[in-house]
Amino acid sequence: MRLRDSVVVLTGATGGMGQAMVAALCQTGARIMLVGRQTAALAALESRYGSQVTCVQADLRHPKDRARVVAAARQLPGFNLLINAAGVNHFGLFESMDDAAIADLIDLNLTANLQLTRALLPLLKTAPQACVVNVGSTFGSIGYAGFSTYCASKFALRGFSQALRRELADTRVGVLYLAPRATRTEMNSAQVQAMNSKLKVAMDSPEWVAAHLVKALEHDLREVHLGWPERLFVRLNSLLPSLLDKALRGQLTTIQHFAKPCAAAGTSVAGAPVTDNPLPTSPLEQKP
Repeated sequence: MRLRDSVVVLTGATGGMGQAMVAALCQTGARIMLVGRQTAALAALESRYGSQVTCVQADLRHPKDRARVVAAARQLPGFNLLINAAGVNHFGLFESMDDAAIADLIDLNLTANLQLTRALLPLLKTAPQACVVNVGSTFGSIGYAGFSTYCASKFALRGFSQALRRELADTRVGVLYLAPRATRTEMNSAQVQAMNSKLKVAMDSPEWVAAHLVKALEHDLREVHLGWPERLFVRLNSLLPSLLDKALRGQLTTIQHFAKPCAAAGTSVAGAPVTDNPLPTSPLEQKP
């Protein structure tokens, strides 16, 4: 895909990951419609990038806000790239989550993304070349304690991406699933940061993730998992899940220790996953 000629709708644009994506895409020459909930942050981005961006303030969980995004996209000549990067993350033990928190996370991470994609597909199909990008997570392939509902949403998003890619195989619309690992953003809770430090988790910068997004789009890739050894763990979990069960069992006490204080809080809104995977440098060395 020639990003220089692309017109993008980017959701979650005001989060740490989202802002890094804005910078990387603008550098390629793409024009972007920024969608986010934070009015002040949108205004700052518009001031920084000028006529290269337009902004729509919206909470994608609300049908009227999604409708405004779709209406604005219809006014974008050449619209050909949708990047679903909005999402929420919850760190805490599953039994501590209430019904509202579960519904809210699934609504934004999954339902709103599907509904917005469906509404924009007719526009994307008219482009000479188009793509839908779903920003997932390593936790869309590896279930991890303390992130049960988040994992459920990302596993589903990965499955949706695969199915939609196959459904659109006879069209000019591609589907890219991008799965970052743990990423450094201001949205990390103190508990998550402390746990990551304890588990010696490697964390990437949002700018590094954004650069890999640009590379994946330019090379027309379809599923990209970022980070090593996380890519290995994804493969192992697919082939030998019991091996990863044993390895990750050794982390459970640490996870429980840090998860309990943020049972009632710990939900963060960002442009992409806040901290995707506190996998250690070598989980196979963990002792049960």
